[in-house]
Amino acid sequence: ALLILGLATGCSTTPNPAMSSEEIMEEGFKGKTSVAARLSENMGTQAEKVRMVYLTQQLALNKPTKGDTASWAQKTSELNRAAVALESNAPDSLVSWKAAADCKKCHSMHKPD
Repeated sequence: ALLILGLATGCSTTPNPAMSSEEIMEEGFKGKTSVAARLSENMGTQAEKVRMVYLTQQLALNKPTKGDTASWAQKTSELNRAAVALESNAPDSLVSWKAAADCKKCHSMHKPD
């Protein structure tokens, strides 16, 4: 009965994001002094690393405003994995972060004109 109720009410197993892509970009990625930029320069605090893990999780829950959803899922999950690696101070995590946080790689396919 609960399954039927869930289907009837449009229940989904994918949680809704608490933040929009725009909010995430503004908080974490915009500008030369952003959290993402600080992390890329290996100057981020542990609290900033934890926050970036959350921001990248939220980004992955959003839908792309442009482009293929499979590409969006691949790029946002790569970004989240890189943030998790940074947060846990994994070897080579800075290299992975810099590669995943390449703005043009995602914006060229998913940022609206």
